[in-house]
Amino acid sequence: MTRLSAAVRSFAAAVVGTAALHGRAARPGVDSPTRAPAPDMGAARVEVYKRVGDLDLNAYIFDPPGHTTNRPRPAIVFFFGGGWRSGTPAQFRPQAERLASRGMVAICADYRVASRHGVVAKDCVEDAKSAIRWVRVQAARLGVDSNRVVAAGGSAGGHLAACAGIVPGLEAQGEDLSVSSVPNAMVLFNPALVLAPLPGFGDVPESRLAELRERLGVEPAALSPAHHVRAQQPPCIIFHGTADTTVPFRTAELFAETMRRHGNRCELIPFEGEGHGFFNAGRPGRGYEETLRAMETFLESLGYLDRTASGPSDDPAAPPPKSSMRRAGGITSRGRAAPSSGNRFVRATRRAERPSPGT
Repeated sequence: MTRLSAAVRSFAAAVVGTAALHGRAARPGVDSPTRAPAPDMGAARVEVYKRVGDLDLNAYIFDPPGHTTNRPRPAIVFFFGGGWRSGTPAQFRPQAERLASRGMVAICADYRVASRHGVVAKDCVEDAKSAIRWVRVQAARLGVDSNRVVAAGGSAGGHLAACAGIVPGLEAQGEDLSVSSVPNAMVLFNPALVLAPLPGFGDVPESRLAELRERLGVEPAALSPAHHVRAQQPPCIIFHGTADTTVPFRTAELFAETMRRHGNRCELIPFEGEGHGFFNAGRPGRGYEETLRAMETFLESLGYLDRTASGPSDDPAAPPPKSSMRRAGGITSRGRAAPSSGNRFVRATRRAERPSPGT
């Protein structure tokens, strides 16, 4: 099989897989939204980061031990997966608790989804951008360094984090757009990054694109992070299983290659033989522990975590586990490393913070 035909097949699989992440799209005015039970978020404190009509969207905040606002900390905002249709903020509670224990303000954000709110994916992206902006607007009160805000997520949530970092527009009306919604870094777990064919890689049948277009609410390319990559994008790390049939591994490779061509830092960490969602806590294997460890190393490299803090293992004398991660030529893609706090997408974010109407 030629590289071209393989890429076409991969794009077709990506479109089908993305559209089928969790069933068909909700039909506004036809499907009845459902109410989800409150997520179990442990000791997190809850704040409203956005109001849409009479709906409150919550941010579940895990503070570092002894955190005070006079010592601003880096922050990370996690977005759950679920095909833009369902899911729970509790998905990333374990990762958030771990990073909070190491000194970051870790936040799990709720956002509108099709099954509960009758929305399409572009509305989910809008909420993700609102969450990042809210953290910056509220930075002084939350004790957050507004120049060190990370977007993270898995599957559809990884797509939202990538869109916040890369895709322009889709900002909520009425928000202060002088405060950036672009994160300073991205941590992506088997994310949907290629939602339409790229030039030179063939076409996907129109019927499949139409299905995805209905689910997204816009043309697929408009919401496809790979189609909007340019220079000076936030540094990112991607964890992806090579046996993922929902979001094919090849799409992550293509995204990483595109980021590298534009001089961006993008690390793609393949997990041999792993399928979709392998990184979740409680899954068989060591996907959770290994992605947690690699995420911490990435954040340490940016200066967002203290390298002297303890690692994920409860036993510092324990040998490192046998890893399913693979690093090979062209797989771990390191372009020009972005400064930890100085790229153009962060310089304009230092400003006098003020309370938002959603708090």
